[in-house]
Amino acid sequence: MIIKALADYYERMLNDPNCDVAPPGFEKKAIPFLLVLGKDGRLVNIRDTRTGEGKKKTAREFVVPHGEKKTYGIKANLLWDNPQYLFGVSKSGSAKDLERAAESFSQFTKRIEETFPVDGVDTGIMAVKKFLIEKDFTKVFAHEYWPEIEETKANLTFILEGDNHLVAQSPEVVKRIRERDGAANGVGQVCAVSGQVEQSAELHPSIKGVWGAQSSGANIVSFNLDSFRSFGKKQGLNAPIGHTTTFAYTTALNTLLAKGSRQRIQVGDASTVFWADEAHPFEHDFSAFLGEPQKGEEPDYGRIRSLLSAVRSGVLPPEDNTPFYVLGLAPNASRIAVRFWYEGNVRDLKEKIARHFEDIEIVRSPRDREYISLFQLLVATATEGKADNIPPNLGGEIARAVLVGASYPRTLLSGAVRRFKAEQRITRARAAIIKGFLVRESRLRGTTTKEVGEMLDTKNENIGYVLGRMFAVLERIQEQANTSLNKTIRDTYFSAATSSPLVIFKRLQELAVHHLAKIRNSGKSTVWLEKLMGEIMGKVPAVGIPATLSLEDQGRFAVGYYHQRQDFFKSNKEEGKGE
Repeated sequence: MIIKALADYYERMLNDPNCDVAPPGFEKKAIPFLLVLGKDGRLVNIRDTRTGEGKKKTAREFVVPHGEKKTYGIKANLLWDNPQYLFGVSKSGSAKDLERAAESFSQFTKRIEETFPVDGVDTGIMAVKKFLIEKDFTKVFAHEYWPEIEETKANLTFILEGDNHLVAQSPEVVKRIRERDGAANGVGQVCAVSGQVEQSAELHPSIKGVWGAQSSGANIVSFNLDSFRSFGKKQGLNAPIGHTTTFAYTTALNTLLAKGSRQRIQVGDASTVFWADEAHPFEHDFSAFLGEPQKGEEPDYGRIRSLLSAVRSGVLPPEDNTPFYVLGLAPNASRIAVRFWYEGNVRDLKEKIARHFEDIEIVRSPRDREYISLFQLLVATATEGKADNIPPNLGGEIARAVLVGASYPRTLLSGAVRRFKAEQRITRARAAIIKGFLVRESRLRGTTTKEVGEMLDTKNENIGYVLGRMFAVLERIQEQANTSLNKTIRDTYFSAATSSPLVIFKRLQELAVHHLAKIRNSGKSTVWLEKLMGEIMGKVPAVGIPATLSLEDQGRFAVGYYHQRQDFFKSNKEEGKGE
């Protein structure tokens, strides 16, 4: 279904007059330099297509015949390639490189001759043939751009003087490529996607743009060892997909993954792309819901607010029944692994995303972002808060949970607990992770016990939550007694208090006695603090404080602490005056 959905998306782009996707048999390729030829085949000039300055120069993209997959050996592209193929120049001048360069040039000219065996059919092709037959490249090598072309091994192609289109874009080239792709040569099999009998693709074009994968590209469909093959079939013939479908799905995926695409986001190690069966505003909004804004850009929270409002009111437009797809891809050696795949409709996806934001919603300080992105949740579980340290597979697992409404991965909860214990610090993102995990798990399991909420719940009697609140109060007492503290009990005891509360709270309560006495000696009232501490301790069960806490209760401890601290910050009470 993934390949079928991508192939259908290519057809949609092809029929969209506002989309400049490459037609069948072609691709968009950055070509830095154009060889301008006269009709007699002589070189008139070399045209630089790049824009920008210095090392930031960017070559213009042109639609050219689809390139060959050069895994090894010599394979020439049609009417465009690098200097080794166009001029037969070697890399080092060694005998081996000279031989390889000569063979490359021979293959390049041979392919043109085989594709266009009849002379006189196209003026541009005739000019290219003459240029290659003459093999007089003196003017090329003397041109001011040649040192740069040779050093960067830049791609080049041909344009006829006075024309506004490449020779590789001429009607004759388009005609021959269509004839070639429609020919019934090679192995005819039933395409596993289209159901049509056609020539199957042995090698699929490379997919580029997947974060962490090889820069030259990798494949989703690939068979490169005998152990992967069946009945003696070679490579892609083991999963028969016709050339037409192969071109369509790879072109669609490369377009979605291209730099600057507005239909891709990064979720952990998963390069995520998304599209609809037909044009829909949600294609432009999706990244605002689950993506991270570019550096220097402000998040677009207006769309999230509108989404939540529409879902809560139940007023969603009828076009939201449009099918929608989300695909997460991750690097896997020379291949690409599918991290997750969502197939549904816009309405269902909006409801799932809205539920996700509601589940992780938690009280915040004025300086915090209004909504927490997936990226923020993931880095909250990573060592030093670095994206490179996000646990493998976690991005795909949490994205899948959001898209299908399933439980958040337990590794998300354990990661948040592990990080706040290691750093002795509970952030809003970590509190949101824990709250979201517990709330969603409770709802999906159908339990009736009330879980932690968005803000402080003074009626919650879970021992983990109660002890978290108590820890926040004990820290507040210490802060009131010592206003110039560089660190508090949180920096020393927070991790131990969640793991071994019985031992640690005995010590902390002894310290609190001294801190309260110090506050009273300074002339301040401790009534409010003592009353709050008594109210919280009254929720501790008769059996007393437990020796250990489960992972979930350690999470509730952190949320209880976070809620109580946030309540201190926003409270209008004057603690020193009591009530």
